[in-house]
Amino acid sequence: MVLKKRNKPNITLLVSIFLLILIGILALTTASAPLSIQAGNSPAHYLFNQLIRGLIPGLILGFIAFKIPLSFYRKYSLVFFIFTVILMFAVFVPGLSKTEGGATRWLNLGFTTLQPSEFLKLSTILYLSAILSAGRTAKKKIGPFLLVLGIIGFALFLQSNLSTLVIIGSIACIIFFCAETPFLYNLFIWLFGSSIVGTMIYFEPYRMKRFITYLDPNNDPLSTGYHINQSLTAIGSGGLFGSGLGFSSQKSFLPEASSDSIFAIFAEETGFIGCFLLIVCFFAFTITSFVISKKSLDSFNRLVAVGIGFWLTIQALVNISAMTGLMPLSGTPLPFITGGGTHLIIELIACGILLKISTEVKE
Repeated sequence: MVLKKRNKPNITLLVSIFLLILIGILALTTASAPLSIQAGNSPAHYLFNQLIRGLIPGLILGFIAFKIPLSFYRKYSLVFFIFTVILMFAVFVPGLSKTEGGATRWLNLGFTTLQPSEFLKLSTILYLSAILSAGRTAKKKIGPFLLVLGIIGFALFLQSNLSTLVIIGSIACIIFFCAETPFLYNLFIWLFGSSIVGTMIYFEPYRMKRFITYLDPNNDPLSTGYHINQSLTAIGSGGLFGSGLGFSSQKSFLPEASSDSIFAIFAEETGFIGCFLLIVCFFAFTITSFVISKKSLDSFNRLVAVGIGFWLTIQALVNISAMTGLMPLSGTPLPFITGGGTHLIIELIACGILLKISTEVKE
């Protein structure tokens, strides 16, 4: 077994990322055109914003992330984590905050907005990978791990962002498990985390309504069940080959057509074949990420690779499952596909780091 420090990036990973970006551009083009026209803009208005505020800066920063030595991320992981936590609390500063849908989760920078919770996903992966790969005993690992989760949980609780808390918590638990920690520690953390999530759902009326709607979408079809029913109608009408790009009949009825509901529109326009190809791309990305993790000789690289791979996989799973009625609606973006600049930039930076890790593996 030889460590290859100057290997080329993994070609399967590179191709899967390219195809997901391409699918995202196509999906956003068709899903956002009617919204742009209704707002009095050109059909390509939202696509142009996505390119300028998401894809182009994301590709540039992703390339820079690829060029930076991996030791840099380990050394400064705590700095990154503290910085993102500060941003998480900065959303409550008057003049900097932006509230949408009753939730305060965005920073208003004037020329654009940022969602700090997206940065938190990557910084948590880097910092947890650094502290859990430091050669500590299991007892010395669980304390810092729980402290990090507590800080994250408090910040996301204040933002009323349960879906992101579940995703980051799941990523953290996977990294903790892959750090070769005792089974009983992992069992305790999963049970404790599940009880916290269950309590937050039970005592928050709007979350409980979403859960009830998930159990029975026809319970209130014109109110809480409207979104999921419209989504299922769109997906079901796609058939095998779909209605054709740009010919969705449901995009005018689906809430958040260019963001939360974009998979449903993509499914209607491309059918089972299009959905299958999209899922194959995510599957290739996931498997390749885990193979890279397994082949990494450095424990920090190994944990970062599995963290990034699981992060983008679980987000895709949550989004698609919500749109198909397999999970409650959550507002979780579909990686590379959903409209929105912040999440795409962070995803591409994470891909740059993952591609870098793929150059330092064993044969």
